Amino acid sequence: MDPSFLAIQALNGLSSASSLFITACGLTIVFGVTRIVNFAHGSLYMIGAYTAATLVPRLLELSFGPVAFWTGILASAIVVGLIGVLIEVLLLRRIYGAPELFQLLATFGVVLVVQDVTILMFGPEDILGPRAPGLRAPVEILGRRFPSYELVLIAAGPVVLGLIWFLLRRTRFGVLVRAATQDREMIAALGVNQALLFTGTLFLGAFLAGLGGALQIPRVSAHAGMDLSIIAEAFVVTVVGGMGSVPGAFLAALVIGQLQAFGILIFPKSTLVVVFLLMAVVLAVRPYGFFGRPEMIGGTHAVGIASRERPPYAIPAAIGAIGILAALPLIGDAYVLKVATEILIFALFAFSLQLLIGVGGLVSFGHAAFFGLGAYGAALAVKWFVFPMEAALPAGLLLAALGAAVIGAFVVRLSGIYLAMMTLAAAQIVFAVAFQWVDVTGGDNGIVGVWPSAWASGQTAYYLFTLALTTVVALLLTRIINAPFGYALRAARDSEARAEAIGLNIRGHRWLAFTLAGAAAGLAGGIYAFSRGSVDPTLLGIPTSVDALTMLLIGGIQTISGPLVGAGVLHVLRDQIMPLTTLWRLFLGLSIIAIVLVFPRGIVGTLRAWGEEPA
Repeated sequence: MDPSFLAIQALNGLSSASSLFITACGLTIVFGVTRIVNFAHGSLYMIGAYTAATLVPRLLELSFGPVAFWTGILASAIVVGLIGVLIEVLLLRRIYGAPELFQLLATFGVVLVVQDVTILMFGPEDILGPRAPGLRAPVEILGRRFPSYELVLIAAGPVVLGLIWFLLRRTRFGVLVRAATQDREMIAALGVNQALLFTGTLFLGAFLAGLGGALQIPRVSAHAGMDLSIIAEAFVVTVVGGMGSVPGAFLAALVIGQLQAFGILIFPKSTLVVVFLLMAVVLAVRPYGFFGRPEMIGGTHAVGIASRERPPYAIPAAIGAIGILAALPLIGDAYVLKVATEILIFALFAFSLQLLIGVGGLVSFGHAAFFGLGAYGAALAVKWFVFPMEAALPAGLLLAALGAAVIGAFVVRLSGIYLAMMTLAAAQIVFAVAFQWVDVTGGDNGIVGVWPSAWASGQTAYYLFTLALTTVVALLLTRIINAPFGYALRAARDSEARAEAIGLNIRGHRWLAFTLAGAAAGLAGGIYAFSRGSVDPTLLGIPTSVDALTMLLIGGIQTISGPLVGAGVLHVLRDQIMPLTTLWRLFLGLSIIAIVLVFPRGIVGTLRAWGEEPA
């Protein structure tokens, strides 16, 4: 291969790495201090791009030259930094006492709000920014042309790294940031104003996200959706480098940039999956990334299902709820039954995640892998083996259980955010297989013709069938949760060292929990496949995993009934809001934020806590 071509590809990789580092650096710093997994970081990146694409041309009209261009870039980053401060003061500061998973849910609500607000302010069309003055002509390197602006971006990464190093090592604010990254509780004990420290950290993180977005305007147009495209890569950089490690993020960005530059030559459709594969390999060898330290995702154990006696009203309430659901066909039409069927399916999906998070303290960002494997297993059994529904559903369950067993064998070695990101990497790899193995899975077209047996083909019959399966599996999982196995998972969740000291096989218990949860999620996926009549790769996508986590958090991790309530609330919000307005993301995001603020333990968990408060 031509050496000049390889050199240009390497420079392209360095340029991408530099841009990615600037954005991911802010995410790394914010997590290191606040322990918040900020899903809204990509939204801040998008705002930076839109602001620069709008502001810079106006400044160039007033004053020609590089000064106006770079002033606009920095001004855009500062605006985004101030927006980050507003998010911290108005939202995050009010929920710092809540479990950190609920803080993550709040930032997901912010993502939805920003998507619609951005379209309202800047319009639905892409905005192409101006080219940088003085950097419009390409330069010749080894006989090939290379954009001069890309060379500036290559230099920008090390410059930002040096400035961040100076800030963290030579200023009092930097000392406090590094101290908070190492031991946040000690910082509080020493009397440091944590509110001010967190606000400053959010400004810095948002500023870097905005700067990363603003620097892109001569390369790509600002468009809705660029927030989700960057956040996945930023998370990978942050995790591979080691959560809270800025040098680690820089090294990870360099590796990923080169992997993308040359990986596109080998895997032109799967560069992002190759990045996730890199993360999986790195975490398998170094469980805490390049320069990371052991971390807990935080707050998970504080909101898990506790070892408490069953309330006296629990069994009558459960029987009453099942009776009401069984009687729904008497009063509901076909549409109501269809929605109720989906709610039951996703309640089972969320309940399977409950076993991992609420009981085991194992946060999964890739639970959709098992849901999708169950759906594809059932669909493939119908397509290739002409199985009826009664045989296809167990086939999907077995495929999901096998996938969970394999993935769990690698995942249980990890903890905290590293475990969560490993599950996400596994899900993305499974997604890539389903998307590209066209001969077997149908690719992006999926598999159609997955219909239930004749006796269950009616809406009422299939609803009652779904209710029966969901009830049986929920009762089995509840039995597992309240069995010695469930108490062993709680012990490992609350204190891993003590659990090991009394002889518990922690990894064995967690592996079995992953397998059981994957099997239950796979059954939910199989039921969903027959309810729709088809499957496609979106069932394995990140949004499906986010839906499960959202439903579980909205309902309440602490409770058995939380997944059902969360699934119902999320579906009702979507069904009521989406048909009424094009701004459904705005209203759904505000609803999620309101739920987090009013019900910081989830709806059921908070209501139970209110009921237990002394009069």
